Amino acid sequence: MGCTGNNATPPSPGIAPGADSIDTAAVARLFQMDPRIPALAPGFDAPFFQAGLAGYSDAAMRIIARRFGCPFCVTEALLDRTLLAGGRGFAKADLGELHDNVPGGEEDHPLAGQIMGSDPDEMARAAEKMVRWNATHAPDGAAFQAIDVNLACPVKKIRTKARGGHWLRDPEGAIEILQAVRDAVPEHIPVTLKIRRGSDDSPEAERNFYVLFDAAYELGCAWATVHGRTVEQKYVGPSRWTFLRDLVKARPDRIIFGSGDVWNVHEIFRMIEYTGVHAVSVARGCIGNPWIFRQARQMLAGDAPTAPTLTEQRDALEQHFELSVAVNGEYKASYVMRKFGVRFAQHHPNHDAVRKGFIAVNSIEDWRAVLDENYGAADELGEMSAPISQLVSS
Repeated sequence: MGCTGNNATPPSPGIAPGADSIDTAAVARLFQMDPRIPALAPGFDAPFFQAGLAGYSDAAMRIIARRFGCPFCVTEALLDRTLLAGGRGFAKADLGELHDNVPGGEEDHPLAGQIMGSDPDEMARAAEKMVRWNATHAPDGAAFQAIDVNLACPVKKIRTKARGGHWLRDPEGAIEILQAVRDAVPEHIPVTLKIRRGSDDSPEAERNFYVLFDAAYELGCAWATVHGRTVEQKYVGPSRWTFLRDLVKARPDRIIFGSGDVWNVHEIFRMIEYTGVHAVSVARGCIGNPWIFRQARQMLAGDAPTAPTLTEQRDALEQHFELSVAVNGEYKASYVMRKFGVRFAQHHPNHDAVRKGFIAVNSIEDWRAVLDENYGAADELGEMSAPISQLVSS
């Protein structure tokens, strides 16, 4: 399980009057990272990260994002009961030469494991299982550096029980879950939360938000990632950046991350400047676009962001496919990667034809044929990705 509007089209910019006039280059060049963040999650050294995305953000996607400069990633939301049963989402496949399943080996850190559920005890035990995974599979710390509680996803209720964003209608119940998870997790591992600005646009919903938000920090949560849409909105309509701005002003001592309507690198720094959030969650905007993280690093260094060349596109596509094979096996990777190929195609000058080619992929051979036809033959480009054995062990 996890949350993202996979089939939604990009909305118009969030409700942020004047944000379009912000000099994002200057914002990036002058930005200074809050030292509390890398202290809590070593390696989290830049003000952006990859969100958990249902059906997308497996180890392969996360590793590709990291290779292009992403400093921190979140798993897709794992249902507590599924995790406790050892089912899909936590041990769904043999990763072959990758060191672990979730997380995906030495490259895949720092990483937050995100959980979602309805029962405080089950959520606590799910968090404990992630902590035990650290101790058993990654004693050097290359596993989960944080446990993230999802109180944002607009999924359906389970019978009469809330989960995800529906807890915003019952803040006291959500607080019980946060308390249980915080008590179950060792003090040195941060507990964080993902939350929306409210269940709807009513004054009561906003009051519930602040009750839950304030209680989370009082319980010892390290930070909150706040999405600027309501649960009722799901993924339709703009993300209200004005809410994020007002929240940061009202709670200046809190570490707050922002989420919603970040579709290109400039919107990362536009959100930072407009709202004052400490870091930005990049969700649908990074699917098929790992270069958004490279571009953000370029801007932090005072350089202009560069678009990927065809050579760089092919290299990333090959690496991503090979990693997906290692994670999912060739058969599953062949159709899992179609949806990534469709999004990668947006960077190609002949994007419609490339998109159609990726939709028809059924094997590694099909995948390479699309690359050879549209990105130049491998021996012509001269910049190939490493063999799969190197890719999954680097």
